Amino acid sequence: MENRIINTLHDLVDYDVSKFFSAEVELKNSLQKWIGQANSFQLKTILQKYLEFVSQHITRIEEFIDEQKIEVVSIGNPIMLAYIQETDERLSYCSNADIKDACLLSCIQQINHYKICVYGTASVFAGLLGLDKNAAIFHEAEINEKHIDDRLSQLAIYEINIKAKSPIALPK
Repeated sequence: MENRIINTLHDLVDYDVSKFFSAEVELKNSLQKWIGQANSFQLKTILQKYLEFVSQHITRIEEFIDEQKIEVVSIGNPIMLAYIQETDERLSYCSNADIKDACLLSCIQQINHYKICVYGTASVFAGLLGLDKNAAIFHEAEINEKHIDDRLSQLAIYEINIKAKSPIALPK
């Protein structure tokens, strides 16, 4: 792991951006797999939209990195890696499709809440530094995350959790 010194708010933003760039790339790869594991058409649709948002976020973060001449941290984002590992592990234990959808939805929302925090903080910091264009981009990403969270919450309430509450158990 490289030695970085963070002496300024700008240094902190640069470091954080490079870390959540890694997080978005890691999430993109996993989302593609998880879409295939979802049973609910609506869940697949929301996850596909989320994948589009994540791809947009990656492109915009790359632009920020290029503009700011940030050296990207070469290691993965340990928080996102932990979320991904936990999701994969939990999904591996689900033998019922309705339960698997509820599990996947809840895991995605945990990831989503983490990202709302990350983008919100980046937006505020960038604004304080006078990086108004970038603050707006991070704020838009935060809004995208909140949009997905709202759609997932509605789907959980009106479909996924209802089906998971009384799954059809197959005889062993």
